Amino acid sequence: MNEATTPTAASIDILNARIPGCKDLQMLAVDETGIIQEVCPMDKIFKRISPPDLQVFDAAGDWISLGGVDLQINGALGFAFPDLESKDIEVLSKISQFLWNQGVDAFLPTLVTTSLDKFRRSLSTIANYIRAEKTANPATNQTKKAEIIGVHLEGPFLNPQKRGAHPVEFLLPLTIENVKQVLGDCAEVVKVITLAPELDSTGEVIPYLQSLGIAVSLGHSQATAEQAQRAFVSGASMVTHAFNAMPSLHHREPGLLGAAIVYPGVKCGLIADGKHVSPTMIDFLLRAGNYETGVFLVSDALAPLGLPDGVYPWDFRQIEVRKGTAWIRLDYHTPLESATLAGTTLPLLAGVQNLVKWGICEPESAIALATESPRKAMGISGIIGKPATQLLRWNLNAATKELTWHRLF
Repeated sequence: MNEATTPTAASIDILNARIPGCKDLQMLAVDETGIIQEVCPMDKIFKRISPPDLQVFDAAGDWISLGGVDLQINGALGFAFPDLESKDIEVLSKISQFLWNQGVDAFLPTLVTTSLDKFRRSLSTIANYIRAEKTANPATNQTKKAEIIGVHLEGPFLNPQKRGAHPVEFLLPLTIENVKQVLGDCAEVVKVITLAPELDSTGEVIPYLQSLGIAVSLGHSQATAEQAQRAFVSGASMVTHAFNAMPSLHHREPGLLGAAIVYPGVKCGLIADGKHVSPTMIDFLLRAGNYETGVFLVSDALAPLGLPDGVYPWDFRQIEVRKGTAWIRLDYHTPLESATLAGTTLPLLAGVQNLVKWGICEPESAIALATESPRKAMGISGIIGKPATQLLRWNLNAATKELTWHRLF
């Protein structure tokens, strides 16, 4: 079977595959509708009754995984998600197609701190897009796209001292009333919100957000370890771009990140571009967090994702992209060394490749950090029951140690 084809109306067995989280070589059974029905060790397949129209594909020991899930991505193709308006449904469609081609199955468009009006316009546009995609006729909508599974609000409830590139004039006190103001009528589309827990003097906001089905991620915060632990006890379950926009680890005050590493069930988002966090500290975090058990990769990509290096507008400021890293300037005259690190324009799966290239991870863990771990963080099921069109094939060049991937179908 050709690797670039779409599954036909016949059952397919994918043999000799390495699957993250599975020991030894595996077989994946795909039914005639293209849905993955079973994963089992190769030495057990003799017990399986094969359909009469079975096709066979040999993965030859390469890794097979679902595509990536990006829980923090701010835009792409020159468009920032906080700028969405009702007329931009087609923009979201194009970005979703682009991300599919970048190996991403699903993502959370991330809205950084902005005005209440822009929050509401963007949320409404994304909600309308999701509804339209769900009601689209599959027979007439054959374009492959990454799924928008909801929205990540990165702000506006952030500590001004750790706001990073977020405009201070739009930050808001962390109260239930202000949360309601931001969410408006679109609470159901918001799946993750980043906030600074020390801003909530009542301790009521995190339980309230949980009651709405919104996962709470701690970030852009000055929280002490004690304050962070209280937030985790209240239900916070994630950390936004670990190490960035939070106190440094210290042996007497471990801070937000230290509390997260040792608290059961908390997962830390990590940008593996080598700029936001040094490879040495990435190695440290992965070991401390037990790799994909406590960490997941994010791109934190900005609007120029998919565009060449250069200078781009961003609200009233400007982003300069150099070698995939985005710096924010107040104007063209601000020297780059005085600019603020704002994000990246590297796609999610580049982080997987970096971890292997740097010798920090074996391919299995690196792949899982972008594919399985973010799914678990969001309560999304794994490979069984998923369309085979979501599968990626990964190959490690033994000589160069380069990890490459492509869509299997």
